[in-house]
Amino acid sequence: MANHISIRHKLTNFNKRIEVSADKSISIRAVLLASQAVGISKISNLLESEDVLNSLKTIKKLGIHYTKQGNIYKIHGFGLNGFNIKKNLVLNAGNSGTLARIILGLLVKSKTQVKLIGDKSLSKRDFYRVIKPLKLFGVNITSKNNNLPIKIIGTDFLRPIKYNENIGSAQVKTCIIFSALNTPGITQINSKSSRNHTELMLKSLGYPIKIIKKSGYEKILIQGLHQFNCFEYEIPGDISSASFFIVLTLLSKNSKMIIEKVNTNRSRIGLITILNKMGAKIDLKNKKKYNGEEISDIHVRSIKNLKSINCPQRLNSSAIDEFLIIFLVAAKAKGISKFRDLGEMNKKESKRLDLAVKFLKLIGVKVDRFENDINIHGNPDLVLSKSYEMKNFLKDHRIFFLCCITALTLGGKWKINDKDSINTSFPEFLKILEEIGAKIN
Repeated sequence: MANHISIRHKLTNFNKRIEVSADKSISIRAVLLASQAVGISKISNLLESEDVLNSLKTIKKLGIHYTKQGNIYKIHGFGLNGFNIKKNLVLNAGNSGTLARIILGLLVKSKTQVKLIGDKSLSKRDFYRVIKPLKLFGVNITSKNNNLPIKIIGTDFLRPIKYNENIGSAQVKTCIIFSALNTPGITQINSKSSRNHTELMLKSLGYPIKIIKKSGYEKILIQGLHQFNCFEYEIPGDISSASFFIVLTLLSKNSKMIIEKVNTNRSRIGLITILNKMGAKIDLKNKKKYNGEEISDIHVRSIKNLKSINCPQRLNSSAIDEFLIIFLVAAKAKGISKFRDLGEMNKKESKRLDLAVKFLKLIGVKVDRFENDINIHGNPDLVLSKSYEMKNFLKDHRIFFLCCITALTLGGKWKINDKDSINTSFPEFLKILEEIGAKIN
């Protein structure tokens, strides 16, 4: 079966109410925390993407049993350090950087060696950012060139650490927090602000974790060796998945959309803040608090006159996965949009900043590149009429989504390869587009 799609027609004049797939970050964390709880946790609306399914396969290999009944996954946990780790165990994280980096934090007491591997894309990504703090805990961890595969052997003599996390990586922060769960004493993280789902989930479970917020940074204190009980959790919609439909509506003519029950945690809504600064009118309604998270319905409509932005760097971490689609809006905005210090984009599933520049030039947009900074020269009259093919993007799901939204809003005849990449995070993506009215072959 062909692993590509073609799009030849723009979308206009729609007024839809949709739900997007469940939050990937929370889904993976819920699975792993359930594996450390005492008893049977019940997780509903779990995202059934490749990354999350790999998380389930991982805990199963570690001796944790789970079943599915209807929309609910039941995970049977045996408490902290409750894994049954067999000799010569190999764990495959697939394409998931989140799973690969944070599962290491739960292996810090493993008495036997565990080997962690991933796919070709993940094996090129940097793991020094988690190897360094794990060694400080006293863990024996080895890797060639700080990439996968990684070999880890835990210790019974873990020591709490104080660590400065200056990247703004929630994966690094969570790896350290997970390590601290099995470590006596208090571990302290001075962390650049980033998504905080792990901290909120632990707080909702009554775990002794303390967060002191300072300007742009957080001091996190985790008391180790406190057991927590099983829990129930309903996963909300993913803002990263919603972002593509927000921009689809924004750039289409005479269109409106309501995206229901999306996680609008403040550490994740940089996209909405940035787009509203560019002239969009995106509203969050029907707000509710759930286990510390904020859940909202997102209301968005078409906008004709978008303006450029000098994007504040403080918003980078809260929009790091959404900059690809923000760049498309900048391409249609009036004036020159400026984005700074986005080197972290090149540490994702692909070198996204490099590919973004290549993509924008492909569709005729002028881009100035200065290492990790870019200026995008917007053109409100940008319309595409040529034939385009997007390939060789390392099967990055977000690049695939970007191409689809570009085709449906700006036009042109598109062939977009690696359709299967959507299974990483959003298997229902094309189905929802077709329900809105998109013609996809």
